[in-house]
Amino acid sequence: MINKYKKILICLFILVSFLFFIFNKIQNNQIEDIKKRGELLVGTTGDYQPMSYLDPETNKYVGFDIALSKDLAQSLGVNVKYIPTSWPTLMEDVTAKKFDLAICGITITDERKKQALMSESYMKNGKTVLCRKEDEKKYINLEAINNPNVRVMENPGGLNEKFAKEMLPKADLIIHDINQEIPNLVANKKADVMITEFVEAKFYSKKDKRLAAPITDSPFTECQMGILMPKDNKILLKYVNKFLKQERNNGRLNELENIYIYGNGKNN
Repeated sequence: MINKYKKILICLFILVSFLFFIFNKIQNNQIEDIKKRGELLVGTTGDYQPMSYLDPETNKYVGFDIALSKDLAQSLGVNVKYIPTSWPTLMEDVTAKKFDLAICGITITDERKKQALMSESYMKNGKTVLCRKEDEKKYINLEAINNPNVRVMENPGGLNEKFAKEMLPKADLIIHDINQEIPNLVANKKADVMITEFVEAKFYSKKDKRLAAPITDSPFTECQMGILMPKDNKILLKYVNKFLKQERNNGRLNELENIYIYGNGKNN
């Protein structure tokens, strides 16, 4: 009887070892597949300056996240191919594996981590206000904005819309499909406020002198941005985290911030 149990345990050990070997082989193939393909498939919205923007004049993507993804592809020895996605379909596209990873100023949240993998943070961010210059002393807290007479404009499907619905229930919420059009609509008095992250608010207030970002130094929330990828891409996640650590240690993240967040947006 003892010998019988020993044989069963040995068989189980061999089976578990074999499955572990196959699992690791499949996982390792994630990076190998990218290298064999010769392309890193990157999902991005292209509507979020200064992180990811599809320039209509050149039909090319530009921004902090675009430069960072090119660095990542270069570290793998491959080219980068951008796959369009949107905020309402982002998680659906990730779980459907339409690309290897997504990067476009994506906030790290517990909800997203339940459905997919998220890298370690590469930049701090937070919710703040973008408004007209003439109103910069007016809209400095949620109480001032949470008013039926205040028109808050947001794009659909993202955390900005969610924040506005939860924190500004009394405000007149206007949903506009094209995110990059909203700052100009605020400037032209089609809306009063846009709730967005402070990197975007800083960018547009610097670009358009009619606009202001009055509380970027004390945002409503503090959060971190990360790279999003399918749930089973654990080997790729490990590689990405190592890559981000190297980019931080060698000063590249600071360099990209100076170019895209505080500078002229040209990665020379």
